[in-house]
Amino acid sequence: MPSIARADIVGSLLRPSHLQDARRAVAEGRSTPAELRDLEDRVVLEDIAIQEDAGVDVVSDGEARRTNWIASVSMGGDTTYKAPMGGIEPRPMAPPSWFHFWRTNDGNRRPMQLATWNVVVDKLRFERDIVEDEYAFLAQHTSARKKITFPAPSYHRIFWHPDFSTAVYPTVDDFLADVSDFIREHVIQRAIDLGCDYIQMDAPNYGQSYCDPEVMAAMEADGHDLQAELIGDAEIDNQVFEGITGVTRALHVCRGNGPGGSWSAAGGYDRFAGDLFPCLTNYDALLLEYDTPRAGDFSPLQHVLSTSNVVLGLLTTKEGALEDAALIEQRIREAAQYVPLDQLSLSTQCGFASAGAGNPITLEEQSAKLRRVVEVARKVWG
Repeated sequence: MPSIARADIVGSLLRPSHLQDARRAVAEGRSTPAELRDLEDRVVLEDIAIQEDAGVDVVSDGEARRTNWIASVSMGGDTTYKAPMGGIEPRPMAPPSWFHFWRTNDGNRRPMQLATWNVVVDKLRFERDIVEDEYAFLAQHTSARKKITFPAPSYHRIFWHPDFSTAVYPTVDDFLADVSDFIREHVIQRAIDLGCDYIQMDAPNYGQSYCDPEVMAAMEADGHDLQAELIGDAEIDNQVFEGITGVTRALHVCRGNGPGGSWSAAGGYDRFAGDLFPCLTNYDALLLEYDTPRAGDFSPLQHVLSTSNVVLGLLTTKEGALEDAALIEQRIREAAQYVPLDQLSLSTQCGFASAGAGNPITLEEQSAKLRRVVEVARKVWG
């Protein structure tokens, strides 16, 4: 098994404004995909340098080629991003209930208005080799350890709808089984074939759907059996890595990381840790958001398996103020009351640009956060 990344990352880095401008130029016919690709290459090289300079133990391509973290499908009508997973398309409909609970970083409601929502309307089909397009370039330009990230199978539950999907997938479980097979073949196995030894599934759905009382009440009013769905999500996410060994298999959980530092849920892991963490027998690392009191205390970590490393997301990516090193170390020691210190690592709570616009911090503040992760990790674990 690859070594533990004590100074870890979640995935995305800030996308510079000129990259976002270039995407709009392609969408409006003022530029070409080839010109956009050349710019993406340059941004990825800059992101590699940022991470190498900070000294983190594993690097990503900053997710610069994506318009947001949801890499499996094209969201928001984007025409510059070709999704690897075909069969999921926008339809004129309201988004799921949990989508209406987004808040600004100070806690005020921030409704997001969408005229369409993506739903599965056809059998899943392979459209693009995302691992070749993203990881291969990363591997060519750094000798550091590398990771690739992708939405977990369970996250795709939100794309099944009884009015649009039953003709091709009679139940949501049928759909999620196909999603798992797709990710296993076209992401996990493909990444392993190209030499990747750190593969991360992103699953904010646990922190969005199963911990916030307001969100849970709205979903239950819509007819969701949340306990059954939680068990189903845990099982399908564990199954995707069944029989896969020799690589770090990771799961990242947060409570939503939207434009401008917004978030969508609040509540501790205690509401689902007892069902989720023991089920994850095929995971080596759990990256857990812990930057604010919204995430609750560390006691739910008692449910983590002894075979899983816990990456504490103690630094926020939602604002630029740099956390005090001594306070970060203190919180690590507090978590060690529930999980042995040698079973812990450190990272930011989420990516810096999960959504296209990214969070309201500067490149300098981003680098300072990464350096602080490394500084504290080296002090604690050597």
